[in-house]
Amino acid sequence: MAGHPLIIVESPTKEHTIKRFLGSNYSVKASGGHLRDLPKSRMGVDIGNDYEPEYISIRGKGDVIKALKNEAKKATKVYLATDPDREGEAIAWHLAFLLKDVNPKLYRISFNEITKEAVKAALASPRAIDLELVDAQQARRVLDRVAGYSVSPLLWKKIKRGLSAGRVQSATLNMVVSRDREIDAFDPEEYWTLEAALTVEGRKAPLILQYDNKPRALKTEADTQDMIAYLDGRPFKIKSLTSSRKHVKAPNPFTTSTLQQEASRILGFSPSKTMRVAQTLYEGVKLAEGTVGLITYLRTDSTRIGAEADAAARAYLKDKYGEDYVGKIAAAAKKDERIQDAHEAIRPTSIERTPEKIKDQMGRDELRLYQLIWNRFAASRMADYTYDAVQLTAAAGDAVFKAAAQNPVFPGYRLLYNHEDKQKADKNLVGITEDSVLTDPRFTPEQHFTQPPAHYTEASLVQSMEAAGIGRPSTYAPTLATLMDRHYTARKGKNVISTDLGRAVDDMICRTVPMLADKNFTADMETRLDKVAEGGEEWREILRSFYPPFKEKLDAAMEELDRVQVKDEESDEVCELCGRRMVIKYGRHGKFLACPGFPECKNTKPFLEVADVPCPDCGGRLILRRTAKGRRFFACENKDCGFMSWNKPKAKE
Repeated sequence: MAGHPLIIVESPTKEHTIKRFLGSNYSVKASGGHLRDLPKSRMGVDIGNDYEPEYISIRGKGDVIKALKNEAKKATKVYLATDPDREGEAIAWHLAFLLKDVNPKLYRISFNEITKEAVKAALASPRAIDLELVDAQQARRVLDRVAGYSVSPLLWKKIKRGLSAGRVQSATLNMVVSRDREIDAFDPEEYWTLEAALTVEGRKAPLILQYDNKPRALKTEADTQDMIAYLDGRPFKIKSLTSSRKHVKAPNPFTTSTLQQEASRILGFSPSKTMRVAQTLYEGVKLAEGTVGLITYLRTDSTRIGAEADAAARAYLKDKYGEDYVGKIAAAAKKDERIQDAHEAIRPTSIERTPEKIKDQMGRDELRLYQLIWNRFAASRMADYTYDAVQLTAAAGDAVFKAAAQNPVFPGYRLLYNHEDKQKADKNLVGITEDSVLTDPRFTPEQHFTQPPAHYTEASLVQSMEAAGIGRPSTYAPTLATLMDRHYTARKGKNVISTDLGRAVDDMICRTVPMLADKNFTADMETRLDKVAEGGEEWREILRSFYPPFKEKLDAAMEELDRVQVKDEESDEVCELCGRRMVIKYGRHGKFLACPGFPECKNTKPFLEVADVPCPDCGGRLILRRTAKGRRFFACENKDCGFMSWNKPKAKE
């Protein structure tokens, strides 16, 4: 297409979406992501030459590079339209290096959403590549390469081959291991609760009050029975009844972190799946109107919304629900120093494109995530949720009992987004006054034990990473996926737990290079990377201050530490050749079972994850399997049955 400008994007989907907007006046091609990177076979950083990175063309990308050079040679000018973040800026920089000799007319453009208006606005205001953003990405890449490739030989020698470590990865692993050890060391303490069900005149349902453990705490069953004996025959009297009007502000629109957390909690998506589906929504979904980018850029730590999108949302809400449901325009919040605020929050590209309008044109996962994003954005522009907080206190002698409830007054934003943890309204507190008579108490004692801290879930781990300043929006999902892939962590239901291997790696890192496991060190590094992006620090200075003491500790550990043995996890399967209990091993394609008698017994077999419910058709074992693309499904082990389901069947009662 001689004589036309060339636009280079990263993905074929984005290429097709933009082609539809611009027609034949532009040539649009995809690079498929990075074309140059550090070599995989070696560190690729010349430490003696002031940490100079050695970039090479990525294996397998030769044809893509050749095709892009041919297109650039024919083009009047070249627009580098990679993603609007540090990674995208670096990809544009590498593209410029490859194409500058065939066409020096290279321009950088970026857009926060893939819509016709946004793309045309970007083309109207091209800019130079931001070398400070490139340097920030280089600093992260080189720092993580130097750290990872330096520690790996130690882990291979002292534990086993194939292990890895990294600045963000190791700090996150330490958080999981530390939480699990805290749980292991927890010593539960017994306590009791006492519930009183009382009759209020003229009411059928009892009023339920809870003993508030003052002035006497109920620590044992004897304490509780003594309290019941004390209460026997004593009248209950209402001491106070208060009601206060409360307002709950609408939630902010999604950032990368909060989207991953809510998609995990509400939809059951892993962070990796959330980002994969969101990428599809951003790059373009094929609708009746054509391929359309449905959401703004998905990697952001900002809750800011542009004036035009804000006004459109408020107009939509006013027309749909009325003036009362439109929220007041809040004053700008003070910006957290760790927030880069490079992009808007995640929002739909058009508030008018409601999930209901396009639900029959999308896949199930795409629709569910889009609906979550659309509802959250619309709710963020809505009025407060208002309720009356009612608190009742009653006493029998010196024993105090309480009840509390939320009685909704105005739904506000909860009309669209009602996923928060909330206290249910207690209708039995409605109509009660301080003069109400309470009679016929019936007591229900119940034993409890204090609980240890909860295991991390993927959602709470992302939340903790963000709070600690570990990583940035683009790193949360890959970090969690790496820990799983390396078998340092595992899923147990919804929980993320550390494995024996993960604990051994964490121990080794904490003993040798503890800064890698220190979340404060990692957070400080992220702050310094931000300074590089802002032009406040030279990127090599980070390496100069980090590497020498780091290398000194590694060298000492390589000489002084003993090898660590990590036992393989035993399974319930018995080796049919020698009778030993088989152990779980990890190979290139995941888990498999092997006889621990190797090399005398070389028996292996597939590892089958068995569901905790039987096959609903034949009663056989249900096996959890995965498609080639990694999607989970349940299939009956009995080949004659043929049962298969994407969702786990419910157990028959």
